[in-house]
Amino acid sequence: MSSLFPLVFKVLAHLPLPLLHNLGALAGWLAWLLSPTYRRNLAVHIGQAAMTEAKWAAIAEAGKAVLELPKIWLRSQDEVVGRVVKVSGWELVEEAWAAGRGILFLTPHLGCFEITAQYYAAKKPMTVLYRRPKQDWLAPLIEEGRGANLKLAPADLSGVRRLLKALKNGEAVGMLPDQVPGKGEGAWVPFFGRPAYTMTLAARLAETGATVLLAYAERLHYGAGYHLKLFPLSAPLAGDLDQRTTQLNREIEALIRLCPQQYLWGYNRYKEPRGAGPPEGKAAAKAGTAS
Repeated sequence: MSSLFPLVFKVLAHLPLPLLHNLGALAGWLAWLLSPTYRRNLAVHIGQAAMTEAKWAAIAEAGKAVLELPKIWLRSQDEVVGRVVKVSGWELVEEAWAAGRGILFLTPHLGCFEITAQYYAAKKPMTVLYRRPKQDWLAPLIEEGRGANLKLAPADLSGVRRLLKALKNGEAVGMLPDQVPGKGEGAWVPFFGRPAYTMTLAARLAETGATVLLAYAERLHYGAGYHLKLFPLSAPLAGDLDQRTTQLNREIEALIRLCPQQYLWGYNRYKEPRGAGPPEGKAAAKAGTAS
């Protein structure tokens, strides 16, 4: 059965984007109806952020995010880049180029987060942090598709070295800053008022002097394409590592508030990675209960 998945994936890549988005909206609702865990995560997370008014739209948009991936990964670079019909904030990129600085793109699970890196890579080299998927059939498709235009850095020490080298060479690096990291790679800091195990790598990479930009591609209605939006940090990063990581989470929160219906609220952002231990307050509560 799993051998059919790559074929289906490739067939989807040839469908028109409006049709993919319509099918995706349907798939989003089916996932919500059929999975109690998904329904619970989405309701809790969007409620935590006090954005429940975006809930119903977010269900459909999550499905669109999944169904558009084949077209983003497997079609030609020219076709993919052509889907970006409007860009705001590109002058920030040009300023970094003029200064000879590397660029650290932080793109959360918001809108079409895959197309932002593809758009930049059509112009200059781009290295992205890559965590191999659990589904074995999906890995070759990602590596051959996404990897055709982007440099993939594995989520390990060798990958971190590649990211550092790229930034020091004045190139660009991209990552999903709201992806839950593994044990020892993050810190428990607030995300929408609740402790979330958050990668510290973004704050560390910013120490290279790279220009840090927030980016997302808003999905336009009726499959009309995407609007790529770029923003600077509201203030320079300051303080120790936890403080800088907390500040980046606040920046991500502000970005999500611009388009809450297109954030993947069903993603288990608050999970405890194996071996990482619970957040301090939760651990203290457990200790008190045990005594």
